[in-house]
Amino acid sequence: MAEAHKLPSNSFYIEVSGAGLPEVDGLFVPSTAPPTESESGTLSSPGYWNGKLAWDRADGKSARSPAISYSNTYQSWRICRLDGHLAYDFTSEDDLPPTDREWHVYKKGVAPAPQVTLHHYDPRQPCPQANIVFVLGGPGAGKGTMCELAASQLGWTHLSIGDLLRAETQAGGPDTERLEAIMQAGELVPDEIVVKLLKQAIEQLTRTTGKRNFLLDGFPRSLSNLEAWHENSDSQSELPKMLYFECPYPVLEQRILARAKYTGRTDDNVESLKLRFDTFKADTLPTVEMFKSRGRCIEIDTSQDRQTVYNVVAEALADFTDSKLTDQPLSERAEMLLGLRPFPKDDTAT
Repeated sequence: MAEAHKLPSNSFYIEVSGAGLPEVDGLFVPSTAPPTESESGTLSSPGYWNGKLAWDRADGKSARSPAISYSNTYQSWRICRLDGHLAYDFTSEDDLPPTDREWHVYKKGVAPAPQVTLHHYDPRQPCPQANIVFVLGGPGAGKGTMCELAASQLGWTHLSIGDLLRAETQAGGPDTERLEAIMQAGELVPDEIVVKLLKQAIEQLTRTTGKRNFLLDGFPRSLSNLEAWHENSDSQSELPKMLYFECPYPVLEQRILARAKYTGRTDDNVESLKLRFDTFKADTLPTVEMFKSRGRCIEIDTSQDRQTVYNVVAEALADFTDSKLTDQPLSERAEMLLGLRPFPKDDTAT
């Protein structure tokens, strides 16, 4: 019998939903099954089966423990029914059950196969607090490029308000026409919609990726945005840090017109730029000034070369950035974004 090696604790949770067999759906927690010899002769350990992570049903109703486990014999992940018979499987040697591919309906299963979601934190408990940094600047100030660099090199998660809003309109929700008209005119989207989308994205990404460092690109665009944010947050939490990208208008215009050649965005034109910049000055600059007065704003001149700007950004984020990521060499993508190497012909900087 193979001896069990000491393994890290299983801290993941799995949610199964939309199965053709409803009894399979539900929350699965790290297995607490006592050491047992598996079919392949491997001695299990708490939270593991056949050397890979394993889970029990949170409601304890399954006749089999663990209820989600890995089979060395068949080299597949398996989900069982309440009676212990196998319902769904997926042939794979991955260390975790697949969440982005369709599972196979096994002998005792019923189509359709379920959706499997991996949680880094117990979904029954409040979501851990995220580290938030607001990022503001006029259109074309370089927010997207610097946020992408921070994401790829420093492990931060980049949430663009514009991207979230565009995704919402593409999803065809009830507010699609209203949002499209507002964005086309360069006006501000209602606070409640912006904050709702942000909160949903932050919690979903925190739970499913385990990452807790977020750059909010384009937020808060007004003092009312910030007020709505606080109304939906812990009132005792500290005011987040802000990175403010300052850039002269002629430079912004030049960048936007150059970007319009490949983005396809309807608001990348001189008329929309003027409206967006006027809105930025009227509604967003007062927010920037408030953060400056509280000592929570780091002002960055983004008309400088990209490497200089990135160095300032990296230093500003150092408090929450893993030092191993800070010290790693630049990736090819990062070098492209910094202008140190050309982009492929079918790719461009954001």
